[in-house]
Amino acid sequence: QVRLVESGGGSVQPGGSLRLSCAASGNIGMISLVAWYRQAPGRQRELVASITSRGSTNYAESAKGRFIISRGNAKNTVDLQMNSLEPEDTAVYYCRGNEDYWGQGTRVTVSS
Repeated sequence: QVRLVESGGGSVQPGGSLRLSCAASGNIGMISLVAWYRQAPGRQRELVASITSRGSTNYAESAKGRFIISRGNAKNTVDLQMNSLEPEDTAVYYCRGNEDYWGQGTRVTVSS
């Protein structure tokens, strides 16, 4: 089993930045891909960015040029640096490990 715990959400003004972190524990050796998803009110959950165990990254068009996914400085973490945030980025952000494991989510609100 794998446990994923997100942190770093909060409220920020448009143009601001937040750094989310996903901490993994348990049988993490089986995780080959970690992704960040988000779900805004009334919308489907969507992929934001992903990173493989080899370091290959993938971004949604809405995230390109503004968000960066990377291995965190803390052990067994994957971070999502979000810059130039817009109100449209308001959502609950979830960490996903492979196809099977999800965190509980962390809320991001972008508002003036």
